[in-house]
Amino acid sequence: MKKEETLETEKTKSTEPIISFDNVTKTYTLYKNSREQFCALFYNSKKFKRHKALNGVSFKINQGESVAIIGRNGAGKSTVLKMITGVCYPTTGEVTVNGRVSALLELTAGFSADMTGRENIRFKCYVLGLKDDEIDEIEKKAIEFADLGEYIDQPVRTYSSGMKVRLGFAININTNPDILVIDEALSVGDAAFKKKCKKKISELIKNNITVLYVSHNKDIQDFCERCIYLQKGKVIFDGTMQETLEKYPEFVR
Repeated sequence: MKKEETLETEKTKSTEPIISFDNVTKTYTLYKNSREQFCALFYNSKKFKRHKALNGVSFKINQGESVAIIGRNGAGKSTVLKMITGVCYPTTGEVTVNGRVSALLELTAGFSADMTGRENIRFKCYVLGLKDDEIDEIEKKAIEFADLGEYIDQPVRTYSSGMKVRLGFAININTNPDILVIDEALSVGDAAFKKKCKKKISELIKNNITVLYVSHNKDIQDFCERCIYLQKGKVIFDGTMQETLEKYPEFVR
């Protein structure tokens, strides 16, 4: 391949979105109770409802963007994040994610309750396919960031919610992700740790890491330049943070 062709290929790659949703629909089957759900495995049961969590959602996010995803409960925010992290898949449409995703979707953050904090750090890294030398470095950084003292060698089941958040953040922001997904996690924890997390997130954004942040708190203004507003599974608005605040001020407490 000629030098000019190589440069053109690299340029094309750099302009590709890191996340792309193309007319994505996600339909869940809802049963009245677990008994009816179990019976449906063996019989042609009609005792269920169809619920469209997402309905024709399309957007593109480029590398290095910081994007807030807002909307009322049930709007489809969590479903979008789950598709980006590979937890669930679309019923129709296409989701494309180009890069390593690190996500903090809930307080437990996929921890093994019987493993220690230190063991959970290494386990998470192994799941991500990292090498031993990378894991050793991440372990040091995560332990320092979490600042749990002697608790780092205690089972996670003994941790408070705030301690789990500390460990979850410490792991996810130090695994060198291409995409960092945060779902209301900063709503828990002491003020000093929140400030520490915000500073680290700002550093990641400066280093061209893509950040997706779901929150109703005003701190989305500190990080996010763009906002995607979901309503009943559809994208109602996609614009700058300033435009969103002017048009939908009720969504930021």
